[in-house]
Amino acid sequence: MASLKIITTLFLHLVIVMPFILHGVNGYGLHPGFYSTSCPQAEAITKKIINEVIAIAPSLSGPLLRMFFHDCFVRGCDASILLDSPIKQAEKDAPPNLTLRGFQIFDRVKDALEQACPGIVSCADIVAIIARDVVAAVGGPYWEVETGRRDGIISSLNEALISLPSPSLTINSLKASFQQKGLTTKDLVVLSGAHSIGISHCSSFIDRLYNYTGIDNTSDPTLDPEYMARLKLSCTKNGPNVLVEMDPGSYKTFDVHYYELVSKRRGLFQSDTALLDDPETKGYVEAHRYDNSRETFFHDFGTSMVNLGRVGVLTGNFGEIRKVCSKVNSL
Repeated sequence: MASLKIITTLFLHLVIVMPFILHGVNGYGLHPGFYSTSCPQAEAITKKIINEVIAIAPSLSGPLLRMFFHDCFVRGCDASILLDSPIKQAEKDAPPNLTLRGFQIFDRVKDALEQACPGIVSCADIVAIIARDVVAAVGGPYWEVETGRRDGIISSLNEALISLPSPSLTINSLKASFQQKGLTTKDLVVLSGAHSIGISHCSSFIDRLYNYTGIDNTSDPTLDPEYMARLKLSCTKNGPNVLVEMDPGSYKTFDVHYYELVSKRRGLFQSDTALLDDPETKGYVEAHRYDNSRETFFHDFGTSMVNLGRVGVLTGNFGEIRKVCSKVNSL
C-alpha cells in the first residue's frame, strides 16, 4: 500500500513538472498567432520593415536568416545572439559570429513593436519572424511562424564555440550536432539549403584551397577543380579576407540552385560537400537539384524552420520580454 502511494505521488509529481520540462525541449507553448490579441499587428509591422530593408539591401537576407540558426543552436531560440557584453564575452563575440550582420535591423523592428505594443513581443520571436520574412522577400517560401518564445538572459562566447557546427564538419558530426538539438537528418539537408542566399568570407573555407587537413599547399580533393580555380582567384593564399557568393549567380534569390551546385561538388563549405557522404542527404540533394523540385523543397524548408524554432525555447514564466534586444531588462 505504501509502495502504491509512493508511485502515485511520483506520477502526480511528473504530471505537474513535465510541462515545465517541455518548455526547453520541444517548443511546448508555441503556436502561430500568439500575438493575435495582445499585439495583432506584430507580424505586419515586422514584414513591412523587412520588405523595406531587403528592397534596399537584398544582400542582408542571408545574414538575417543566418542569425536565426546561430541563435537557436546556442541555448535554444532565445535571442541570446543579440545580447551585448561589456567585456566582449557574449555569443556575438565568438569567432563564428563575428561576420554576422544586420543587428541594427532587429533593433529597428523591436523599436517599432515597442511603440505599438510595449513589453509584449519578445526578441526571440522577432528573430524567428524576420527569418521567415527575409526568405519570402527574396523569392522563397512563406510559412506560419510559431510564436510565444521568451528571451534568455545569458549569452556566452564559450557556449557558442562549443555549440555552433563548424563548416568543416564531416557528415557524421553534422548529423550528431543536429540530433543533439532534436533535429533530424532531413532537417540537416533541408536547412543547408539556406546557403542558397548570402555570402561568406574566404576565411570560412580557405583551408579547403590551400591547407587541407592542416597540410600546407594541399587542396580538398572533393571540391570540383574548376570551381576551386575560380575560388582561388578571389581568395588568394595570403590575400585579403574578401567576400564570396555562397550560391554564385543566384545568391540574392532563394531557390534550389544550391542543390545543383552541391551535386556537382561545388558547395562552398566542406559541410556542403559532406551532404554527398550519406545516403539520405545525398538522395535529397539529387532529388532537389532541378527547378521542378522547388515546391517540395519550399514546403520542406518551412517545416524544418518550424522544427528549428522549437529548439530549447523559453515560454510561460521562463525568461523575460526584453525592452531592448541587446540587453536584459535588469541592466
